[in-house]
Amino acid sequence: MPDVTAEVTGLLSRLSDFLLCRWSCRSCWQWCWECSCCQPTDEEVEILGPFPAQTPSWLVNECNDEKDTDSHFMAENHASPAQNDTSTNCRPASETSRSTFTLAGQLSSLNARRPSSPMVDVKPIEFWAMGPRKEVVQPLRKPPTPPDDYFRKLEPRLYSLDSCSDDVDSLTDEEILVRYQLGMLHFSTQYDLINAHLIVRVIEARDLPPPVTCDGARQDMAHSNPYVKMSLLPDHKNSRQTGVKRKTQNPVFEERFTFEIPFLEAQRRTLLLSVVDFDKFSRHCVIGKVSLPLSEVDLVKGGHWWKALVPSSQNEVELGELLLSLNYLPSAGRLNVDIIRAKQLLQTDMCQGSDPFVKVQLVTGLKLMKTKKTSCMRGTIDPCYNESFSFRVPQEELCEVSLVFTVYGHNVKSSNDFVGRIVIGQFSTGPQETTHWRRLLGSQRTPVEQWHSLRSRAECDRVSPASLEVT
Repeated sequence: MPDVTAEVTGLLSRLSDFLLCRWSCRSCWQWCWECSCCQPTDEEVEILGPFPAQTPSWLVNECNDEKDTDSHFMAENHASPAQNDTSTNCRPASETSRSTFTLAGQLSSLNARRPSSPMVDVKPIEFWAMGPRKEVVQPLRKPPTPPDDYFRKLEPRLYSLDSCSDDVDSLTDEEILVRYQLGMLHFSTQYDLINAHLIVRVIEARDLPPPVTCDGARQDMAHSNPYVKMSLLPDHKNSRQTGVKRKTQNPVFEERFTFEIPFLEAQRRTLLLSVVDFDKFSRHCVIGKVSLPLSEVDLVKGGHWWKALVPSSQNEVELGELLLSLNYLPSAGRLNVDIIRAKQLLQTDMCQGSDPFVKVQLVTGLKLMKTKKTSCMRGTIDPCYNESFSFRVPQEELCEVSLVFTVYGHNVKSSNDFVGRIVIGQFSTGPQETTHWRRLLGSQRTPVEQWHSLRSRAECDRVSPASLEVT
């Protein structure tokens, strides 16, 4: 029994000495290469590298102080198994207790000498995972908030409570009239199932405001020259318009118009009526508009409405469109121009319709070379001309040529009324005109046909030098 007790005591002593050696060596990340118990395995060498890390100063000093006193203790732990067994069996109980006491003393001494710091994980550090230090990005400072009236000084109408973008659907006609003071329009609608067309009758307007030009300046005239232009949205091109009523704020139209459209299609459209102020010397300005979704009314039964006018985002009406065809014959040196037709031309006469004609002028460089014009079409804003003109242009001068097309309204009592203009060629007035000219140069012998939107005289003079050379 004493032999068994001594053997167990020796085994516990060896185990405690072994744990002490492993803990003291690994806690400072340094291998104790003198003892076999601390030799690293292959996996530990791959993680920590083939060389030991630097030993902390507190542990180096401690090891130097206790190296002499504990040398015999380390020698006993690294002895061969046979010697250890013999020494353990032959060791008396008093020596075993002293060995245990020595172990406890070393542990307490080692803990006392360690710096007072929180426990640190002693796992091997993988330095390869440590990337470059991230820079701290400072947040951008917000710009100072401008005063409330800062942007109001730039464009007051954009911040007005009575802006045109307000939703007027929830307002009654009386509230709209009080807010905008643009007058009211009387009209009626009915669908003819037998003839399959929509009938729109424009009756009268009341309390229209005094005339104002498109730039907001008051005109010299005391009264407007109103007329009504109508279309079925989303189709803006196929429109109708009444005659112009001279110098009145309460015009009576009593005009009837028809739209050839199927019944089901008519129910998906919105009737737009715009009251426009006629101006002979500049663009016509829109006084106000009325919108009526046809899906909300009984088209077969029909009905009459008084609607208050609301402001329109389109202050200026379109001048109309012109369909042209161009081709060039290099062998003959001839530039051929076909004026086919026009549609939705600006109203230039006080009566319904106009008497429009087209003047075409050839400009080489900045010099007017030739002028020709079409016949005059009476009482219409959708004239069909189908007239051809030919100009002699040498091939080497083709790239310097500009064609100026101007639409006028014939006036017997005074000078002709300007409707609109475009320039095609070297000094084109826009992308559409430039595209048409490039198509002509790319296929000279083939006629090239294209629609063009008319522009004002001021706009053409601003972008095209050729427009300044013609009258």
